[in-house]
Amino acid sequence: MYQALLATSETIRKYIEDHIGSVPTTAPKRVTLNTPKEMSSSNTEGVSVWLYRVVRDPERLNDPVQRIGWDQLKPPPLPLRLHYLITPITGTDQPAAPLGNPDDEQKLLGRVLQLFHQHPVLRGVDLQGAFLGTATELHVRLEPMGLEEITRVWEALEGSYQLSVSYEVSVVNIEAETEPESMTPVEVVLPEYGIIVGEG
Repeated sequence: MYQALLATSETIRKYIEDHIGSVPTTAPKRVTLNTPKEMSSSNTEGVSVWLYRVVRDPERLNDPVQRIGWDQLKPPPLPLRLHYLITPITGTDQPAAPLGNPDDEQKLLGRVLQLFHQHPVLRGVDLQGAFLGTATELHVRLEPMGLEEITRVWEALEGSYQLSVSYEVSVVNIEAETEPESMTPVEVVLPEYGIIVGEG
């Protein structure tokens, strides 16, 4: 399904939003899919869950076709890994502290790290959007980012660096829209026998 990207983003966003209410901060705890810069520009405080990179899963490049019936084959889905930048945004209404409130930001980010450390697989009631009622499982993994990669991400945002972490979510499948292909299955195997004659 082509809605898989949005369904994944909404699942991550909603899971964080449902579990950061207990964090004692002076800032509101809104969780949005906007970039950190968009949140700051609109004076929105909370957590930015920004999808900044989509890549094909290299471990599943050669997945076989799927047999969905005795005489029907379906192309394999496009397997993706999604990369999210998680950034707490605070202090947008405080001109004297344009880079935010470090106490609140560290509390919010610490809570996010705790959430996905203790619950790294989202499934069942955690799922949102097009994933509702499906057997989808989303594996959330904290990924290391080198200084060069962090710099490139924040340069793309055209903003100064802020406290943030990156998570990889896998595997997200984009299903093919094509109709299943009808195939006539093999019903009878007729073996043939022969004698191999060697030289001499």
